[in-house]
Amino acid sequence: MSASLFDSPLHAQLFSTGETGRLFSDSAAIRAMLLVEGALAKVQGAQGVIPELSAAAIHRASLEIQVDPGALAGATGENGVCVPGLVAAFRSEMQAPEHAQFVHWGATSQDIIDTALMLRLRQALVLAENDLRAIITALAKGARAHAALPMPGRTYGQFATPTSWGAVLSGWGEPLIDALQALPDLRRHALYVSLSGAAGTGSALGPRAAETRRRLAEALGLHDPQRSWHDDRSPVLRIADWQGQVMATLGRMGQSLIGLTGSGIEEVSLGHAGASSTMPQKQNPVGPSVLVALAHHFSGSRASLQSAAMHQHQRDGAAWFAEWLALPSLSLSLAAALAHARTLAEEIAPRPVQMHAALESNLGLIHAEALSFALSALMPRPEAQKATKMLCIEAQEKQVPLEKLARADYPALPAALFDAATQMGQAPAMARAFVTRASRL
Repeated sequence: MSASLFDSPLHAQLFSTGETGRLFSDSAAIRAMLLVEGALAKVQGAQGVIPELSAAAIHRASLEIQVDPGALAGATGENGVCVPGLVAAFRSEMQAPEHAQFVHWGATSQDIIDTALMLRLRQALVLAENDLRAIITALAKGARAHAALPMPGRTYGQFATPTSWGAVLSGWGEPLIDALQALPDLRRHALYVSLSGAAGTGSALGPRAAETRRRLAEALGLHDPQRSWHDDRSPVLRIADWQGQVMATLGRMGQSLIGLTGSGIEEVSLGHAGASSTMPQKQNPVGPSVLVALAHHFSGSRASLQSAAMHQHQRDGAAWFAEWLALPSLSLSLAAALAHARTLAEEIAPRPVQMHAALESNLGLIHAEALSFALSALMPRPEAQKATKMLCIEAQEKQVPLEKLARADYPALPAALFDAATQMGQAPAMARAFVTRASRL
């Protein structure tokens, strides 16, 4: 097994991260850092902080020069960060020392690394947004078609009251819409430029340091935090929180689909399912299982990221390194989960015959709550609950349907009381409300 399944050719289709995976490669990290160095030089040249001719040369070189990640390994191992080696290699490749001396003027390694990280996280959020929109669209299509398709609702794994397949889909889709609509605010308050210098004071950046930071943010399409966030990892944590909210919904979707496709239930078809190496009859819920596994993995990495946010003083190498270990895993886990969820949302289909059979099974006890409220019209509520409980016990002991026993004792009960299609409450309306909301995105 590979050290990381996200980088494994063997597991490339099981844990596919698509374009997001490429964002978390060494080459992508270096390319982003070079873009930051080039943009910084261009801004400082326009300000007159460094010679404008040198700034133009540095900016142009940042777009053209390629640096081999492997060539920086030694310097990175010695310095703990790759930027000193990267700056040295960049200056060497420029072959213009009169200009190259102004590379990285007044910045510190963390400024470059954190800003480059935000460039990559910005793109990761764009890719996640695209997948979310596709998932929501697919879920809304199913909710529209099956808003009023009755099925058993379950709590603690047991029958509760009737719901609809459309309502189940809306239960997954609504929080995903919430996440989608939260993205603009997240981008404003998390995708920050970093430019604060060695100890966060910007002392080497000169008297116009705040202006330089603001202009650098504009040049890179990021936001100006108007402060140093070297030891304040709130921007990173906010992104992780958003990712966690999405992942929780996808994990819940996976858990429910595993249950709904299980033997003896089989109320949902996945479209494509995995085969067993030895049992020909099996169709394993691979996609839902991957969703749950990724959600578990995400939780562990998220806990590590939380611990890594506790920096000592103005920068903490140990905390920062711990962040590097945890953060990519969050984005890659979410990317792989979104890919599976997108396929599932587009291919899952209800099995109405099995849903109806489940509603008719278990002696109709799924209608016990409705019965208790119908009896409340004939007697005080506590007595109605007690009477319903006794009827449920009698039904189980005698193996006689609840409806038959209830109508024998209370002939005036409404005709549709034990019809699941009329006992779904707001489930159809919830499904249709989700469809309407999704259509407005």
